[in-house]
Amino acid sequence: MIDLNNLKEIKKTTREFFEKTTFNVEIEFLPQRDLTLPIHLKTDNPQILIGGGGQTLTDIQHLLKIILKRKIQEGFYIDLDINGYKEKKIEYLKELATSIADEVALMKKEKGLPSMPAYERRIIHLELAERGDITTESIGREPERRIIIRPYS
Repeated sequence: MIDLNNLKEIKKTTREFFEKTTFNVEIEFLPQRDLTLPIHLKTDNPQILIGGGGQTLTDIQHLLKIILKRKIQEGFYIDLDINGYKEKKIEYLKELATSIADEVALMKKEKGLPSMPAYERRIIHLELAERGDITTESIGREPERRIIIRPYS
């Protein structure tokens, strides 16, 4: 758990950070999960802050984490989400994984997914881990690393 004083500093710094960006955002700090503090933002213009494929959101989270690390020595993580984008993305990735895996199992022919960041590949690997009819493997090098789904042999 994050120390109470550090938690107050994280909240204060996060509010100041978004005030300086001039984006009109509503900030909600959710209950901690171990050393992770989920921070949900609500805004009328989410696409500007999310960016293509969530890249701007990832960059904002990274920048905010760097700023916070300068003020707080304790180990912690933040999980920044905007208008539920990450939740929707996770559901989409799980549905995509299941759909492609079903197709691979039925056709007995491997399929590759487009390149994606490590956290997205992890969601797919975890979603399909319990299946006995297919296997998954990440191939390639960053940033072109992608998943291949193969029939289990």
